[in-house]
Amino acid sequence: MNIFIDNKSGAPIYEQIFTQLKSQIISGTLPSDEALPSIRSLAKDLRISVVTTKRAYDELEKEGFIYTIAAKGCFVAPLNTDLLRETNLKKIEDYMEKIVHLAASCNLSEQELTEMLHFMMEE
Repeated sequence: MNIFIDNKSGAPIYEQIFTQLKSQIISGTLPSDEALPSIRSLAKDLRISVVTTKRAYDELEKEGFIYTIAAKGCFVAPLNTDLLRETNLKKIEDYMEKIVHLAASCNLSEQELTEMLHFMMEE
């Protein structure tokens, strides 16, 4: 498991940990039921606060990417492909809403917007 903290990034440290672990779980780098480092251990390795690490783990658990077993630690949850699909569909809808507003401000027609999408999909 590799986590890199970028102190120059505008993103909070807990969010950087959350994003990187989530990405590693989705890609399969961290397989289902893999034990994660303890909160204290990860905080020590990254030289950050235990509170920051706990927040990242709490967010991952809230979104269903990890689970906790009392006195044993945190583990990678089996991927729920339906949940992952729903999450990604919501993100796509959010991006599309922004695209529609931006296209309207540029007076792009639906046909022009569709052509742009087709062009992007071909690449």
